[in-house]
Amino acid sequence: MVVQSVSSIIRRVFIEFWSQSRKEKEPVVAETVKEVKKEPIPVCPPLRSQTYTPPEGLQVFGSFFPSNWQDISLEDGCLQFNLLGHLAYDLGHVVPNSRLHQLCRIRDVLGFYNVPIQDRSKFYELNASNLPPNLKITWSY
Repeated sequence: MVVQSVSSIIRRVFIEFWSQSRKEKEPVVAETVKEVKKEPIPVCPPLRSQTYTPPEGLQVFGSFFPSNWQDISLEDGCLQFNLLGHLAYDLGHVVPNSRLHQLCRIRDVLGFYNVPIQDRSKFYELNASNLPPNLKITWSY
């Protein structure tokens, strides 16, 4: 008798609960969503094939650097990311992913940014150079 009354109470509570939830539901109205087009944010760095000439006359300002500042390690990923990000923004020259593992110290970063990059192929260089009169480059086949 007790089992029967408990099961009937549970059934009654269960039915009341589900019937209330069905009655209280309101029809769902789909909202119209306005499509907002924003300017894309350029995340991708510029292509590496751009010409880069190291700036002349770069100096380190401030006396808060130690005397061996070129030997500071870049083992900390956040420090390396921040330094290379600021340099890429200021100098307009990005370190390629294939060279990141070679930049362990600030000396390595200085070496990378001191190398000029030309965006010309060897054919253009040959054409622009002073060739002997018996040698001529023809671009059409």
